[in-house]
Amino acid sequence: SDSFIKKSIIMVRSASEMRAAARASLSGKWGGAVMVTLVYLAVMGVLPAGIDLKVYDGVGSIIQLVLMPLGWSMSVLFLDNLRSGDEYKVGQLFEGFRDYTRVAGTMILTGIYTFLWTLLLIVPGIIKSFSYAMTAFVLRDNPELKFNGAIEKSMKMMDGHKFDLFYLYLTFIGWGLLCILTLGIGLLWFVPYMQSALAHFYEDVKAEYEAAQAQGE
Repeated sequence: SDSFIKKSIIMVRSASEMRAAARASLSGKWGGAVMVTLVYLAVMGVLPAGIDLKVYDGVGSIIQLVLMPLGWSMSVLFLDNLRSGDEYKVGQLFEGFRDYTRVAGTMILTGIYTFLWTLLLIVPGIIKSFSYAMTAFVLRDNPELKFNGAIEKSMKMMDGHKFDLFYLYLTFIGWGLLCILTLGIGLLWFVPYMQSALAHFYEDVKAEYEAAQAQGE
C-alpha cells in the first residue's frame, strides 16, 4: 500500500546495527567519554548523597532537581558528538544550564507524567516512559519547543517504535550484569555505549518522522 511504501523510505536500524554504530562513534574517543561519565556520576550521585547524609534528609533530592540539566546534557552530548565527530569534553555536561528553565522544566514535567501513569499501573507507566524517551533530543533540535510541545513531538516520533527501543535496552542486559559484577566500575563504559546507541536510535526515528511529514502523513 501507499502507506507501507512511505514508511519504508526510512528504516530504523536493528539493535545490533545501533550498537555497532555506537561503537564506531566511540572508537578512539573512549577516554573522553569515560571521563565525562565519571564526572557526571560523581556530580549526580556522590555529591547529592554526600550532602544528604551530612545535612538532613531531602537536601540531596533538591540538589538533584537543581542539577537536572546535567542529565539532559549527558544525553545530548552523545548526539552532538556523533554528528560532529568531535572528542568528548567535560565542559559539554554543563551546557544545559545555559537554557535552564526550558530544559529543567521539560524534564521535570516528563518525570511527573511518567510517575502519574505509573500510579495507575506499572506497565502503562513503562510504556509512556518509552513514548517520552526522545524528549531530551527533541529539545536539542527544536529550540522553539518546550514542556508539552517537546514531549508531544517525542510521542509522535516513538509511535510504532516503543518496542524497538525496549528491545534495544534488552540487548544491554549483559552490560548491566557486568556493571554489577564490577561494583559499578563498568558504568564508566556502559553509560557512553548505551547513550551513544540511544542517540543513533533518535537519528533514525527522527529521519523516519521527517520523511513521513514530508510525505504529508
